[in-house]
Amino acid sequence: MSLDSESSSPSSSRDWFFPSPSFIHSTSHSPQSPNYPRKFSTIPRHPRPSPPDWKPPKTSTFRGVSSSAYGDPKYGRLRRRVDFTRRSEKTSKQEGDGPVLAQNRDVSKAVPDEKTAAGEIGIRVLGQRVKIRWQMAFSLAILITAFGSLVHKNFFLHNQVIDLQDQISIMNIKLQACTMLDPLDTISISQESDHLSSKGLKILALTISIALLSMPIFLFKYIDYISKLRSSYKSSEKVSLNKQLEYRVDVVLSVHPYAKPLALLVATLLLICLGGLALFGVTDDSLADCLWLSWTYVADSGNHANSEGMGPRLVSVSISFGGMLIFAMMLGLVSDAISEKLDSLRKGRSEVVEQNHTLILGWSDKLGSLLNQLAIANESLGGGTVVVMAERDKEEMELDIAKMEFDFRGTSVICRSGSPLILADLKKVSVSKARAIVVLADDGNADQSDARALRTVLSLTGVKDGLRGHIVVELSDLDNEVLVKLVGGELVETVVAHDVIGRLMIQCARQPGLAQIWEDILGFENCEFYIKRWPQLDGMQFEDVLISFPDAIPCGVKVASRGGKIILNPDDSYILQEGDEVLVIAEDDDTYAPSTLPTVWRGSLPRDFIVPKLMEKILLCGWRRDMEDMITVLDAFLAPGSELWMFNEVVESERDRKLVDGGLDLSRLVNIQLVHREGNAVIRRHLESLPLESFDSILILADESVEDSAIQADSRSLATLLLIRDIQAKRLPYREAMVTRGQRGSFSRGSWIGEMQQASDRSVIISEILDPRTKNLLSMSKISDYVLSNELVSMALAMVAEDRQINDVLEELFAEEGNELHIRLAELYLHEGEELSFYEIILRARQRREIVIGYRLANAERAVINPPAKTERRRWSAKDVFVVITEKE
Repeated sequence: MSLDSESSSPSSSRDWFFPSPSFIHSTSHSPQSPNYPRKFSTIPRHPRPSPPDWKPPKTSTFRGVSSSAYGDPKYGRLRRRVDFTRRSEKTSKQEGDGPVLAQNRDVSKAVPDEKTAAGEIGIRVLGQRVKIRWQMAFSLAILITAFGSLVHKNFFLHNQVIDLQDQISIMNIKLQACTMLDPLDTISISQESDHLSSKGLKILALTISIALLSMPIFLFKYIDYISKLRSSYKSSEKVSLNKQLEYRVDVVLSVHPYAKPLALLVATLLLICLGGLALFGVTDDSLADCLWLSWTYVADSGNHANSEGMGPRLVSVSISFGGMLIFAMMLGLVSDAISEKLDSLRKGRSEVVEQNHTLILGWSDKLGSLLNQLAIANESLGGGTVVVMAERDKEEMELDIAKMEFDFRGTSVICRSGSPLILADLKKVSVSKARAIVVLADDGNADQSDARALRTVLSLTGVKDGLRGHIVVELSDLDNEVLVKLVGGELVETVVAHDVIGRLMIQCARQPGLAQIWEDILGFENCEFYIKRWPQLDGMQFEDVLISFPDAIPCGVKVASRGGKIILNPDDSYILQEGDEVLVIAEDDDTYAPSTLPTVWRGSLPRDFIVPKLMEKILLCGWRRDMEDMITVLDAFLAPGSELWMFNEVVESERDRKLVDGGLDLSRLVNIQLVHREGNAVIRRHLESLPLESFDSILILADESVEDSAIQADSRSLATLLLIRDIQAKRLPYREAMVTRGQRGSFSRGSWIGEMQQASDRSVIISEILDPRTKNLLSMSKISDYVLSNELVSMALAMVAEDRQINDVLEELFAEEGNELHIRLAELYLHEGEELSFYEIILRARQRREIVIGYRLANAERAVINPPAKTERRRWSAKDVFVVITEKE
């Protein structure tokens, strides 16, 4: 179809308004242009009625070009130019064909017999034809090229016209909206326009979110590539970049306790932000709403079920999946934190928030007796707090303490696991706020135990905040006491367990029944030592102070003018000065107070004589590390001519070497004579070689070879005790065994225990038992006069922990010089059947420079310390005994 037919075809069925080109040019400017028309009317688009026989017009060959476009004058001129070109091509063709025809006619009229001329003419004609054909082909190519360019330009112009028509339509709609619609519709149209303008931002947000999500993958790939590249270039490098990064992350997570929660928080925020950006790119909501919706997907994975559309659903499912991962990690962190906290509480790693508590460092078999004594001491205060820290599991310590069969009387025992050599562990138990710190000796080797105690004292003195209370250190060897005091200074009070037990054994062996008195004084169950200042007693003589306390017995004075030195058993003429404190034996620190001075008749002693010292024969079974100290004390206590038999498995030559190495000078022993016997104390035939029935006292010691094991040492001591008692029962005549001091138990006389009880009347046996449970069994059988165990050491530790000043009193009473406890017969102070009050006996004893603290009646098994009703008179017997504090003879 020609262009003419296209131009003459009817117009399209579109009812668009097409302005002139000049109008299109004017509307391309902004609305502020002066050529922009303010108002113009549009042709209404009413459908025209079609006749019954009407047929739609035939469409043009070029579908993309509207027929209405050819109505434009511009397209008319184009059509005329194309027709003119075609006509000129036809004319030139006719003019070119004329000469050719004429030549043909002339050639046909030529003479046929001129062959040569005819051949040349044929060649010329052929060349002219070829030339003409090439000219026609070239012209045709030019025409085809020109026609193609015209068609392409026609398409391009048609597309521009369509775009301009669309812009005109939009402008017409906006203009109608501005002139005809109300303000609300205007706002909605402007919002629609803003929505179209924000479409680019949404695409940008979606692109950013995808880029940020894919960035870690590329980063990991890049790190892996760099790591492989380094390993290829540097074969000597052993650590790859991946491992270095893993190590750095592990260090950060390990060093910083809040690194894991912070990392989880950052991951949560990144997921919310990326999810919000992705939702902003695929939905029509605002960025704030998308961020909130992203948070809801993270917090609750079921919220994505309401999403509509492929894009929002894909993004919401991704956010929900990330939220599930974050929730799983958060649950793991919370679970680990709770488990770690519970494990810390179970293992005793939490800090103790206490003050004015008693801190015990270490664990030994003395702990039970120590806790019992501290609980009794704190009963008057309504209970206290005791913290135990040892290198044991907290649950095991609590289980062992729960098995102890005594009442804690309101005292709370808190266990913590830790080492006293570590300052962080000491800080964990509030060491700087404790009122007393007790360092227990370890069970085992004495030297190692004392060395550990020394290191513990060094750690305590290095506490940055300082110490409020004092330190009570239990040592195993007397030789190490000086070193510990040198390190600890004025803060340290030492209790040498071996030395305390050894000295008590010596005193109790010489004075039967003294062990029970020491138990009453050292323990908090009965009466114990207290020091307190009483201003109303200033200016009073000590003799009057003795009878000023109805519920206590004064024993000494802490002299302020002499730097707080405690003087036991001072002179009667000593006058209390301002600042002096009185040392008494009372039931508790709040149960006594001075009263008005009573009137007491002094009287006179029935006879004044010195108790003579008698020669004694003592047997030591076993070998102790401090044997030289025990020999020195015995030499000071015993009368001249006494014998000390030593029976153990140590060779005699080795004994002398050990005694000399311990500092004993055998040539300076003046009162005793050493007799050595070698043998095993648990073998009967070795014991039968000894004159067991002739000894006044037998001391069964915990042998040095088995002292590391309390059970083994106690088993050995128990076997030795039973063998000795059995041998004595067989050797003593029955008529001598009949002489008893009353009923000793419920056992029949014919039983083996009854025979041993009868044999015990002839000699005193003191057994050293380390385990308090074994001590209770022996005390019930009464086959030994008394059993000294670590329980007495625990009592001494508890007393010094409550008041460090008492340690000076105990050291003087245990020493070989100064004052000591003695048991005196009543005949030294009164006549048979005489009626006297306890105050009167106290004043009579002052004539012998002694302080009476208690008595034991002839028919009683236990002594009474600090008796009540001191002013009441009672009838006394010459067989009664009194417990006094007196100077060593």
